[in-house]
Amino acid sequence: MEKYLKENFVVDAKRPSDEALRRWRSAVSVVRNPRRRFRMVADLAKRAEAEKKRQNLQIRIALYVKRAALHFIEAANRGEHKLSDNVRQTGFGIEPDELAAIVRSQDNKALESHGGVEGLAREVSVSLNDGVVSSDISIRQNIYGPNKYAEKPARSLWMFVWDALHDLTLIILMACAVVSVGVGIATEGWPNGMYDGVGIVLCIMLVVMVTAISDYRQSLQFKVLDKEKKNVTVQVTREGRRQKVSIFDLVVGDVVHLSIGDVVPAAGILISGHSLSVDESSLSGESEPVNINEKKPFLLSGTKVQDGSGKMLVTAVGMRTEWGKLMVTLSEVGEDETPLQVKLNGVATIIGKIGLAFAVMTFLVLMARFLVAKAHNHEITKWSSRDALQLLNFFAIAVTIIVVAVPEGLPLAVTLSLAFAMKRLMKDRALVRHLSACETMGSACCICTDKTGTLTTNHMVVNKIWICEKTKSIQTNDNKDLLMSSVSEEVHGILLQSIFQNTGSEVTKGKDGKTNILGTPTETAIVEFGLLLGGDFKTHHIESEIVKVEPFNSEKKKMSVLVSLPNNGGFRAFCKGASEIILKMCDKILTADGKAVPLSENQREKITDVINGFACEALRTLCFAFKDIEKNSEADSIPDNNYTLIAVVGIKDPVRPGVKEAVKTCLAAGITVRMVTGDNINTAKAIAKECGILTDTGLAIEGPDFRTKSPQELEEIIPKLQVMARSSPLDKHKLVTQLRNVFKEVVAVTGDGTNDAPALAEADIGLAMGIAGTEVAKESADVIVMDDNFKTIVNVARWGRAVYINIQKFVQFQLTVNVVALMINFISACISGNAPLTTVQLLWVNLIMDTLGALALATEPPHDGLMKRPPIGRNVSIITKTMWRNIIGQSIYQIVVLVILQFDGKHLLKLSGSDATKILNTFIFNTFVLCQVFNEINSRDMEKITVFKGIFSSWIFLAVMFSTVVFQTVIVEFLGAFANTVPLSWELWLASILIGAASLVIAVILKCIPVESKKDDNTAKHHDGYEPLPSGPDLV
Repeated sequence: MEKYLKENFVVDAKRPSDEALRRWRSAVSVVRNPRRRFRMVADLAKRAEAEKKRQNLQIRIALYVKRAALHFIEAANRGEHKLSDNVRQTGFGIEPDELAAIVRSQDNKALESHGGVEGLAREVSVSLNDGVVSSDISIRQNIYGPNKYAEKPARSLWMFVWDALHDLTLIILMACAVVSVGVGIATEGWPNGMYDGVGIVLCIMLVVMVTAISDYRQSLQFKVLDKEKKNVTVQVTREGRRQKVSIFDLVVGDVVHLSIGDVVPAAGILISGHSLSVDESSLSGESEPVNINEKKPFLLSGTKVQDGSGKMLVTAVGMRTEWGKLMVTLSEVGEDETPLQVKLNGVATIIGKIGLAFAVMTFLVLMARFLVAKAHNHEITKWSSRDALQLLNFFAIAVTIIVVAVPEGLPLAVTLSLAFAMKRLMKDRALVRHLSACETMGSACCICTDKTGTLTTNHMVVNKIWICEKTKSIQTNDNKDLLMSSVSEEVHGILLQSIFQNTGSEVTKGKDGKTNILGTPTETAIVEFGLLLGGDFKTHHIESEIVKVEPFNSEKKKMSVLVSLPNNGGFRAFCKGASEIILKMCDKILTADGKAVPLSENQREKITDVINGFACEALRTLCFAFKDIEKNSEADSIPDNNYTLIAVVGIKDPVRPGVKEAVKTCLAAGITVRMVTGDNINTAKAIAKECGILTDTGLAIEGPDFRTKSPQELEEIIPKLQVMARSSPLDKHKLVTQLRNVFKEVVAVTGDGTNDAPALAEADIGLAMGIAGTEVAKESADVIVMDDNFKTIVNVARWGRAVYINIQKFVQFQLTVNVVALMINFISACISGNAPLTTVQLLWVNLIMDTLGALALATEPPHDGLMKRPPIGRNVSIITKTMWRNIIGQSIYQIVVLVILQFDGKHLLKLSGSDATKILNTFIFNTFVLCQVFNEINSRDMEKITVFKGIFSSWIFLAVMFSTVVFQTVIVEFLGAFANTVPLSWELWLASILIGAASLVIAVILKCIPVESKKDDNTAKHHDGYEPLPSGPDLV
């Protein structure tokens, strides 16, 4: 079985090949309802069609550019474009399609004919400085459209009912029921003759409705999650204030701010920018970044900002952009199925084949016995409608056995469990973008985490400053005179210039009049410090014009800006960034009286000691430097050397509460935590020790050292590696690749920057930061950690393990029911010539074990014990030896009990009279169902005997148990005419309950039987000496 599954039903969790996807699809057979089974499976035909459309779009965009001149000529020939009444009445001066065509065709001449970006702004009635007025938003959406693409309408409940009715076996049973009603009324009269048929129809409708409601609720959960995934926050200027809005609320005329890592949220035209370049490969197919400037100011929706920053005027949204049209096609493709879904499709196929064989054999045995009995009574030539009804009953039982035996619910239980986990994780501040990530996280054995914002609070303040060879501690209530008493006004002025000129932040006033700083936490802390020193953001921005900007990125680890000094005084370059890097760029230092003097080696060593001292106090260190450039020099590039050092600042970023406990939980769960950060190594080591990541025997290394190591050296150091400081995105990518390919670990990695995208894509689970992360990083990630908190990452791992274990519980429960139902009907058919469980009863059992069973077991919340066992291995068997032990043990118990009752029940229960057979069959049915109820409780824990632990925290489980027992009582006591049952005495009810409850005792005995388990030689011993707790029967 395992070999067959590995050959046909194994796919990669990320980017599975089309060949593997087609292979498992072709291997699936014995499917009762393809519409339902494959509803959550990617449509490969539509995917190929979408790829063709993408290629056509790339060709079309290339042609648009070539045809721009022709568009202009055609426009000139047509004369002035006429405005529609709607556009004219609302005060706009350009039609939506004409406006969208300017950017789509990248037509510079058409743009010039409208007066450039300023002219377009006038035509869409917007100020480029103040942006859109809130009261105009609805008008703009009516005229120019909303920033949404057309989506298929949500499927109603009745569509899911229709899907459920496509089950072939249920259709056959409905046909049998109709015939049964007709034949029954003819032979037994009205109303007795219609009960069997109507009972089957009612039971089928119950199965269909419960199934449809369950599927419908899942679809609603996925729709909410899908909407959340697409909801991106965009920075715009509206009513003169910079603010954040949802991408869905963006309108034509909005002034959007773009920076590195942003996805361009709509089509637009550049207003102003610095070194802005975008990646248009998603639309044009060109891998080279495109520079956006005054000559080429067109920005296409869906492209990604690779470098620089800028502002754009939105000219087209939603379906009037090429990206919107492409997304309509891509949204119909569906998401790749997860490895567990594929594997369970394989399990369902194998069980289905076995069930089909048993159903055929049962039918043949029943037919053979019936014909032999007729021949023995010399009635082989005499046939009546009663005989026809009997044969129809045999056929219906055989079909119902297929219904029970083909576990359609297995693959769908994974979807149910993942939907439930994703919904709960959303409440816990983790947005799962890809279904498989939640599942894969249960196998994670290594987490490579950032430091800033993930392990720390990301609430930064400048705590210390070294300036003019003196160190000062900063308090928020200190005033500028106290802080700067030992330095001249000139030094004070240069420091403020370096803070306010060289920043990616912006200071705005909120509606309440309070000062707000928009930017990264580091930038915000520095600007707050500048305001504390008495600086004014607008004043410093007005006095000097910014000529060129090199924004901060994780490769250079610095930000530079070139400004023109007032009164034609030349240029001045400011630079800030990683202390060691900036210090190497400096050859002079600023004295207390404002003079730049050469930087001696002795001073350089002292400054290095200051930097290390700050870092050892767990402070992030940054250096500020400047360089004056003569007026006649080239202003095309910002220099990289001969700077004058202004100051070193230490920024405090405390460790998040609960992180130390979360790291400890990871270690207990067999998950190694490695810190990968761009910070100074001493800062990284101090924080890592505080978090419990770095131990005495662990290794901390810098990125430049790591990347020079040979493959042999890497194999030696990576098992001991706990901290990597001053790392680049390439170092992170290299570490992830080594861990996955050489050490065969399942790796989760966090990232927030644009350059982290390759590492996030390479990792088994990419975790992007929701607050600090760029949109490019989020698009490459599998999970978005909304609160940037390491505890949330551990919670994702906990839920990942819960999903896997819950599916195993459900598989164990369902296979036990399958085995017992098949064997009891087959054995009874062979020996007595009839089946003890009728069609209606088997349909009810199928509902218990399929939809209701999945609801009860696949939605159990995680418990603390899950994080005290080793990770689930990559590509391990879904059905373990422990599970087989439980399945076989419980099956033997139930089969033995039911067979004894079938053949000696009347004697044992002291039944007599004309109703004895009906009472016995009802008792067998009742006992069988109650055995499943108690076995469902047993399945809550496959290894431990404490199956009632935490049962009251799982309200869905309790609700399913309660409704099952209540409905079983109703069937037995009140629906006898339809279900072929008779009311039972309290003694027989008690006997049924005791026999069912005995399975709890059987489970305890079974769990004490040792099961041989192979030790995984690849399981690494943790760096703190901790070894994973034993699994299997040792846990009992």
